[in-house]
Amino acid sequence: MPIQQINPQEAKDLLDQDPEAIYVDVRSIPEFTAGHPIRAINLPIMHKGAYGMEPNADFQKVAVAVLPKDRKLIVGCLAGGRSQKACDILAQRGFTQLYNVYGGFGGGRNPETGEPQPGWKDLGLPVSDENGEGVSYASLAVKAK
Repeated sequence: MPIQQINPQEAKDLLDQDPEAIYVDVRSIPEFTAGHPIRAINLPIMHKGAYGMEPNADFQKVAVAVLPKDRKLIVGCLAGGRSQKACDILAQRGFTQLYNVYGGFGGGRNPETGEPQPGWKDLGLPVSDENGEGVSYASLAVKAK
């Protein structure tokens, strides 16, 4: 199944319809801890380094260790670019039910029409600051060791 492109409202609807679906927030740890969609887990594709954003060398290893390949994975970031890259990587690793959230948490553009797309936060969808066991990147990365 190809990577599906969905907006934040469709992502929320999918989470409501499928309790097994997982929202994978691929933003950096500081971005995630400042607020994220409900039911999201943090699996950053990039980390903030001394000279800007740097690839997370453990992204694939942690993803394979913690994400079930038979679940719907709703992948989001701030606008939709990092999440698309993450979806591409996950597809190469055998994940088949992938949904990229264009517009992400902070807003972006519809990839097909170029129209502005408000983000999860802008739409007033439920936001959490939970960052504990099973949600935080630190707790997920331990499972890949």
